[in-house]
Amino acid sequence: MVREGVEAGIRDVTGLVVDPYFSSTKLAWLLERDGVRAAARAGRLCFGTIDSFLVWRFTGGRCHCTDATNASRTQLYDIAHHAWSDTLLDYFDIPIALLPEVKDCVDDFGVCEASHFGAAIPIRGVAGDQQAALVGQGCLRPGMTKSTYGTGCFLMTNTGATKPASDARLLTTVGYRLGGETTFALEGSIFVAGVAVKWLRDRLGLIGTAAETEAIARRIGGDTRGVHVVPAFTGLGAPHWRADVRGAITGLTLDDGRDEIVTATLKSVGFQTADLVAAIAADGVAVETLRVDGGMVANDWFCQFLADVLDVAVERTPLQETTALGAAALAAVGAGLIEDTTAMAAAEGERRFLPAVTPATRAAWLDGWHAAVERLLGT
Repeated sequence: MVREGVEAGIRDVTGLVVDPYFSSTKLAWLLERDGVRAAARAGRLCFGTIDSFLVWRFTGGRCHCTDATNASRTQLYDIAHHAWSDTLLDYFDIPIALLPEVKDCVDDFGVCEASHFGAAIPIRGVAGDQQAALVGQGCLRPGMTKSTYGTGCFLMTNTGATKPASDARLLTTVGYRLGGETTFALEGSIFVAGVAVKWLRDRLGLIGTAAETEAIARRIGGDTRGVHVVPAFTGLGAPHWRADVRGAITGLTLDDGRDEIVTATLKSVGFQTADLVAAIAADGVAVETLRVDGGMVANDWFCQFLADVLDVAVERTPLQETTALGAAALAAVGAGLIEDTTAMAAAEGERRFLPAVTPATRAAWLDGWHAAVERLLGT
């Protein structure tokens, strides 16, 4: 559908073009196609992210808008001044009329036509994926941090009204914008998390189901005897940002086998999370508690390892889909069903995991992991 929309937008030079991976360079490329820039300047063409496309379609083309969290990911939005950047629009020669109006996360995004769901439904909340999860996890005070373990891992910490300039190669972003006030966040991304477990099952055949990994890790007491898996299948994300490296298994001996490789794969996700938490600390934000969600956190052993390797309490949400919960909360505020989202900050997790290893053990674990990563990076 996305490709068809892009092709139709170029062919007809009218309507809305949607890009799931919006970027300034992609939009600049699109505008070089015959007739597209002229159509944009004439007001016959709009460009937007998935959320603005959905709002446009649901409202019958009456509302071309997005919210501050999605706008902040387009490489065209000035998050300090809360507006599309005149400097960047001029540099890329992008007509501002092409872009959606930027609203708060709770705002009037029009009314969904009755033909879609059988009733006219007001659209009152919009947020990006991880930002909605930040709200859904109740991370509404500075320092509160969440991590979502899906295919990859996305860790985000609330920095309040402070817009930090990361020296540790993390992403400064809009966490959410409510009532005209912006809350900022720092985010770090791990490219490979749950997909590594899928690799163990579907490519190596070492497990039959993801649930088996917990029993395997417990059977060997989590001791991989120096075996490390660095799952850089598509490179390493934050804080390394090395798309050129590839995965490796290090430290294997003839005494090692399935159990060590499976357990080392689980631990690799925890180690990468520890690198992100260390990067956040280097940027001056202390993480005292990590709220977690996603498919991987159904594994109690993994959650306990996270607490041990991070040396922080780990709280597991009772709901895996906190993105949906956050989006629903924003919409509920906009619809007047609840006063605000502050009650979510005090929400209790389904279970709390506390650190239970010595500093010396933790340091030895991290030293081994960093040595394995350094071999890949050539440092």
